[in-house]
Amino acid sequence: MKMHEIIIDKEKCTGCGMCKKECVAYNLTIEEKKAKAIANDCVMCGHCVAVCLKGAIAISGYDTEPIEKEQETFLNPEDVMNVIRFRRTVRQFKEKQIPQEVIEQILEAGRLTHTARNKQDVSFIVLDKEKDKVEEYAVGFVHKIKPVMNLFSPMIRRNKIGNHFFFYQAPIVIVITAKDKINGILAAQNMEFVAEANGLGVLFSGFFTNAANVSYKIKKILGIQKGKKVVATLVIGYPKVKYQRSVQREKIDVKYR
Repeated sequence: MKMHEIIIDKEKCTGCGMCKKECVAYNLTIEEKKAKAIANDCVMCGHCVAVCLKGAIAISGYDTEPIEKEQETFLNPEDVMNVIRFRRTVRQFKEKQIPQEVIEQILEAGRLTHTARNKQDVSFIVLDKEKDKVEEYAVGFVHKIKPVMNLFSPMIRRNKIGNHFFFYQAPIVIVITAKDKINGILAAQNMEFVAEANGLGVLFSGFFTNAANVSYKIKKILGIQKGKKVVATLVIGYPKVKYQRSVQREKIDVKYR
């Protein structure tokens, strides 16, 4: 990861103190009516950059510039609830390729996801050309350990483990890796929302995620970076099936204290 530094334009800074109030690392102060960074060892979360009314603060070391917000954007709560309410795991996909710009938008949703302590430790592996090869090896691996898995999973016991057991002939698969599991899961959720906004269906392949973390060979084929683990596998494509209604859920378990 590149080194970053907080840069304050003294000409633009008015000393309003908004950045100091917003700094979670308590790393900004106001001296002579100008903002000043106390040290360069904060989390570089960028709150100071985002909140400054004059655009006086920047963080060096990035390839892109901050994007100015032209207007407030709010999601319709009922639309969001319906996306969640009617969301189903998809295992039947059309033989239709996904445009590259849509794939890039899904990946961008993952990249932009906030991470704990601004680690930005999430990486992505897109399986398209190598997808069948990776799945073939993973299926072979599962066949070897299936007798043991049968003892713990009735679903595995009933399944014959065919050639497309993991990816269901979907056009692409995105493997998400991270040092911090929660960071990767947050990215996966945002990526799923963007995928569904583009008319795509998504399967979280827990079986492949587990296989990838257990098998040294799969890790090597995927090129998993040292210190990272597979936290989610998104199997993505245009759904062949259309669901007509929501399904029941258990009564909410919540306590107010």
